[in-house]
Amino acid sequence: MAYTPELSLESSCTLRRIACALGVPMTKAMEMVFEFIPQVLDKQKVCDGCRDKTRCESCNFNQSGKII
Repeated sequence: MAYTPELSLESSCTLRRIACALGVPMTKAMEMVFEFIPQVLDKQKVCDGCRDKTRCESCNFNQSGKII
């Protein structure tokens, strides 16, 4: 991982509530949230705005599996 962002108090509380609802630790809940996000966001918009084109093949937002 490149860096560890700090969560705001509000985001931390939200994540804790999600974790409690799912019955998992906060770290697992965060992973689950990140696995879910590509299902609901506009993938093309994310790809168009991405500034790191070195990992397209493994990116969850890349629908084609190719380097964009």
